[in-house]
Order: sequence, then C-alpha cells, then structure tokens
Amino acid sequence: MWSLFARSILPSHLVRTRRSIATIVSGTRTSRLVRDRLKTEVDQMRTEVPRFRPGLLVLQVGHRDDSNLYISTKLKAAAEIGIEAKHIRLPTTATQDQVLKTIWTINQDPSIHGLIVQLPLQTENCIDTQLVTNAVCPEKDVDGLTCMNAGKLSRGDLDDCFIPCTPNGCMELIRQTGVSVEGKHAVVIGRSKIVGAPMRDLLLWNHATVTSCHSKTPDLALQVSRADVLVVGAGRAEMVRGEWLKEGAVREGGGVGG
Repeated sequence: MWSLFARSILPSHLVRTRRSIATIVSGTRTSRLVRDRLKTEVDQMRTEVPRFRPGLLVLQVGHRDDSNLYISTKLKAAAEIGIEAKHIRLPTTATQDQVLKTIWTINQDPSIHGLIVQLPLQTENCIDTQLVTNAVCPEKDVDGLTCMNAGKLSRGDLDDCFIPCTPNGCMELIRQTGVSVEGKHAVVIGRSKIVGAPMRDLLLWNHATVTSCHSKTPDLALQVSRADVLVVGAGRAEMVRGEWLKEGAVREGGGVGG
C-alpha cells in the first residue's frame, strides 16, 4: 500500500549539493485535519435532520490479515466522525451469486449510505471482481470503483461522482504543500483502475498537463525529469531513481529509490 506523503525527493548522497529538500508533509496531520472537517460536516447533517446518522458498510470475502487491518482502520475512522459503520464477512466458500445477492440486499437498505467491497476478494471460487464492484449502487459507491463513477471522473464531473480514496488523498497532500497543480506538468506512473488512472483524471481536471507512464514506457527517466509533480503508484520498489527528479518537484507515493 502506498505511503501517503508529499515531498521533494533527493537521494541522500546529493543532500550536500546546492539542491535542497522541501518540507515533508505529515500524512498523520493531514488525516487529522480531514477527519475534523468531516466530523463537523456529519454533526451538521445530524443537526439538520434529526435522528439521521450516515451508514457505511464494508463487505469482505475471506479473512486476509491485511484486509482485516484495513477494515478495522476504516471502521475506527468512521466511528470517530460519527458514521455508523458495519462489517459483513462472507466465507472463502462464497460464490459469485452469493456475493452479488449480498450487494443487492445492501443496495436496497436505506440505512446504508456507503458500501465498500474490500479488495482483493479471498475466495475458493471464480469471481469476476469487476462484475462485483459494478454491482454496487453508484450512489453508494464511496470507493468510486463502478463504471458510472469512473466515467464521470474521466469526463470531469468531479462534483457528481465519488473519487477513489488514494488519488483523493494524494490531491489533499499536494494541497498541503501549498503547490497548485494548475498549469503544472504532472507525471503519473501506474495505470491501475484504483490509483493510476483516476489520479491521471483528477490531475487533468484540476488543470495540470498530465503524462501517464507505466512499466512499458521506454523513456521513463526523461519523462520523470520533466515533471513538476510526480505521482508513483507502480507497486515496484526503486522503479524511479531520485536523481531523475527535477529540483523542487513534488512527489507522491512509493517506488522512488536513492
């Protein structure tokens, strides 16, 4: 999983040169600011609509240790800001039909306003993950993974869709640096549906000029050297070398080596 922080990157052996390291942005502090803001918004909603409480449900298939950790963190964060969060775990023997029927039932439940399908699905059976994520009602798809929400993001309807959390978090951290992406040249390395592709769209519709790269990009070092803002979500250690970065560039994510 990504380490969510924003900073200008330099390899340690260049620290003593004329280039300088920018201030590191604290992901913990940014998280607290976001949670405080959301708690205020939830409190206001509950004041305006008596007896109303936003409901979130996390659906898990299997019992992966990493998924259990992520889910517990989500449930704790939801409780802190006043959201009623629930967790349903289906066994590894669950079939695709059982998963889809569970999602359909949740879609019909008016007390559940947001539904997260925890990925990856741990199952003994063959399940089409895209079919499962697209079965979530778009109005409850708080992870932004349905084709409806992804399509709206790709065409710039940012106020009418849910945005995947990692790209959204990256934009928040970039804002914390005080750097505006408007007019900047942004390079995104990675093209996954969860991180790379939505990150590209989000930067584009925030008025950056975006170059999208991946493991097959032949001139990766050249592309990185041109970046004012670099976001790396390739999932491969040291895919990008620190000396490739332009002085003063803002970098997000993992995968940069010394």
